[in-house]
Amino acid sequence: MSGGAAPFHRDVAGGPAEVRALWIEAADGARLRVALWPAGGRGTVAMFPGRTEFCEKYADAAAHLAARGFASAAIDWRGQGLTARAGRHRMLGHVEDFSEFQRDVDAFVTLLDTQGMPRPFHLLAHSMGGAIGLRALLRRLPFANAVFSAPMWGLPLVPHQRLAAWALANAGGLLGLSGSAVPRSGKVADPASAPFERNLLTTDPAMFVWMKRQIAVHPELALGGPTVGWLRSALGEMRALAALPSPATPCLALLGTEEAIVDPAAVRDRMDRWPGGRLEIVADARHEVLMEGDTRRARLFDEVAARFAAETDTPHT
Repeated sequence: MSGGAAPFHRDVAGGPAEVRALWIEAADGARLRVALWPAGGRGTVAMFPGRTEFCEKYADAAAHLAARGFASAAIDWRGQGLTARAGRHRMLGHVEDFSEFQRDVDAFVTLLDTQGMPRPFHLLAHSMGGAIGLRALLRRLPFANAVFSAPMWGLPLVPHQRLAAWALANAGGLLGLSGSAVPRSGKVADPASAPFERNLLTTDPAMFVWMKRQIAVHPELALGGPTVGWLRSALGEMRALAALPSPATPCLALLGTEEAIVDPAAVRDRMDRWPGGRLEIVADARHEVLMEGDTRRARLFDEVAARFAAETDTPHT
């Protein structure tokens, strides 16, 4: 259900000239923000952001997709961006159970239909959005194709770290610390202060400056580290997803050779088990594969568009 116009910070976003931001309501009453870039007759790309992200950060992707004939839309998941945040500390990313994100997905997809966004619908999911997106495909939501960018299908933890993470997550829940910060999770106090040197996101200085400027100018968009509750639910969801077969949806997954935020082995394992999927390893790219330099970004969006066009350029009702 749409709840009227929402703010959108054009001053730091860029992207296509035509954009509308709306409030929507999930089935449990959570108010979420969605941005729509409606120009494009070849279908609509629903963009599932990663943890800490927000609609403005996807304006560059919307511009690349619009140039290739696709409308697009992005969502602020519950607990981040301008969507309502749970807990006492708004800089902590919190969710009690990853199933809550599927309520956001359902409201998002319903809005695409009620707003008359062109069909077919396609999925572009990054990082945490990759876990949410895989679950949505397994639920058989109406996406004709999918592209995953560095999907969070596992975290790069050695065995003793994994055991410690599970112990912390479970103990924190039992002790009533679900809403507390994960120790040493970093970037809680001031994400905008992170330096380019040794950053894990992109090798491109210009894109890094663009990303940082968004939260420096509009700090209400920023989000820091996760809570113990988020960690517990994320670990549980990744384990549950790993045990399931791949969906039938055709897909492309992009993974940088310098990936250090999600587990490359988990991505390779999933794609080895995805009959309609293809994994592309992107040389010298970091976590934000689609936010590298201009030339590489343009080439990758050509590939993204080609994946979507495999279903788009056929009749749909």
